[in-house]
Amino acid sequence: MQIISCVDYADMSRKAARILAAQVQLKPECVLGLATGSTPIGTYKELIRFHRDEELDFSKVIAINLDEYYGLSPEHEQSYHYFMCQNLFKHINISPENTHVPDGLTLDVDQTCADYDSMVASLGGTDIQLLGIGDNGHIAFNEPHTFFFAQTHLVDLNEETIKANARFFESVSEMPRQAITMGMRSILSAKRILLLASGTKKTEAIAQMINGPVDPQLPASILQLHPNVMVIADKEALALVL
Repeated sequence: MQIISCVDYADMSRKAARILAAQVQLKPECVLGLATGSTPIGTYKELIRFHRDEELDFSKVIAINLDEYYGLSPEHEQSYHYFMCQNLFKHINISPENTHVPDGLTLDVDQTCADYDSMVASLGGTDIQLLGIGDNGHIAFNEPHTFFFAQTHLVDLNEETIKANARFFESVSEMPRQAITMGMRSILSAKRILLLASGTKKTEAIAQMINGPVDPQLPASILQLHPNVMVIADKEALALVL
C-alpha cells in the first residue's frame, strides 16, 4: 500500500480529488467507483469545483456506488441515491443513465445483487474505487464477519454501524437495519483503490488494516491483497502508522 499523509481533512480531500480528476482527464469514459458517508464529501466538493472552474468533463464517466440502505426510496433524504445527487451528480454534467446505485426497494434482492455484480464485471471493474473505512474496519457495508463476502449482498448492519450512522436520521429507530452492499470481488476488481480516512476515530482501524493480518473481522484488511491501493489520510488517522 502507498500511504499519503495529509495535514488535515481539507488536504486529504484536495489530494483525492486531484487523483480522480486526473483519471477523468486521461480517460474521459472511465468507470469511477464512488462512496458515501461524511468522508468523501470534501472530495466531491473539489470535483464540483474542478467542473465549474476548470471545465472538468464528466459527460462520458460511468459512476458505480458501493451500497444503499435497504427499504429507502431514491427520493428519501437519507438514501445514498439522494446523497450522491445532492453532493455530486446534480452539480456536474454526468449523464443520469451513467450513475448506478443499488436498488433499495427491490423485491428480488438476489437478482438485483447478481445483476449489480454482472454490471461491474461487464465494465471490466472500476478504474478507481473510492473507499472510506468504518470505525470497525468495514468497507462499503461489509461488516466484520467470519468470512469475506465475495458477491453483492443484503447485509444486517451491526449495532456499531447503526449507532454511527443514526446521527443522520431523526432517531435511531428510523435508521435502517439492512443495506445492499457491493461484495469484495467487485471492490477488488478495481484497477486502483483510494481509501480515505480522517480523524482519531479511524486511527485503530487504519493501523489494523495496514499492519494486521488479513482477517474478515476487519474487512478492510483484505485490501492488503490488492496490488494498487493508496491510503490518503490525515495525521490523526495515521497516528499509529507513521
